[in-house]
Amino acid sequence: MQVPCSFEFFPPKTEAGISKLKQEQSLLASVQPEFFSVTYGAGGSTRDTTLAAVLSTRAHTGVATAPHLSCIGDEPEDILQLLNTYRDQGIGRLIALRGDLPSGMGLGRGTLKYAADLVGFIRQHTADHFHICVAAYPEVHPEARSGQDDLQHFKAKVAAGADSAITQYFYCADAYSDFMDRCQTLGINIPIVPGIMPILNYQKLMRFSTACGADIPRWLSKRLEDLADDEASLLAFGKDVVGELCQQLLDLDAPGLHFYTLNQAEPCLSIYQSLKGVLA
Repeated sequence: MQVPCSFEFFPPKTEAGISKLKQEQSLLASVQPEFFSVTYGAGGSTRDTTLAAVLSTRAHTGVATAPHLSCIGDEPEDILQLLNTYRDQGIGRLIALRGDLPSGMGLGRGTLKYAADLVGFIRQHTADHFHICVAAYPEVHPEARSGQDDLQHFKAKVAAGADSAITQYFYCADAYSDFMDRCQTLGINIPIVPGIMPILNYQKLMRFSTACGADIPRWLSKRLEDLADDEASLLAFGKDVVGELCQQLLDLDAPGLHFYTLNQAEPCLSIYQSLKGVLA
């Protein structure tokens, strides 16, 4: 049986980036993913390029493609217009997020403040047309007041109409196992797919993880620090670590794997093809 998977990209800013991304997408399309997804900049800053990238990706690969959609900083009428465009274009899946504000923008703009508000808004205006996927945080959202408070926010997104969730990345399978147990206790039973971040660069990974609240175990950070100047060894080590994590998650009955590709196919493809159950 094929291991279910999906892959995330960000919209390229140049013609060269667009051309390169098409090559990467073709490689990943070969494993027959359930879908691709395309990110959406803070406050809708990449709205047009996200739409273009979604349509281009689907046309180029034949793979169902889901746009990310955030609400904070966007006006409801702008979001509704975009929803109508996606529906008219035959898009059937969305990744619904609160999102981040562009630098310098106050919180007052827009009336949809949280992802649960966005999910409810999508359901109100489009009924069941879209499969709505939301974010989950096994290691707790960095802005949450507590782990329980964060879990209640997640439950609110599910109650508003979310069909599935993708987690923030992590490197400890126990975090996912504990999160799933806590969700079950609260009666949350939608599919929750682990988000997988390949290890490509020590400094960038540490910087991004600090910003988004993803924990890097001390043993792992120290090992990566030792390999920071040896790219080949770091990539090989990272593949082994993340591949083992993926296998542990599948053994925990994770419903699939969602790879944050950083627009690079080979690291994700290499990890995926190393897993038990993947068809050759």
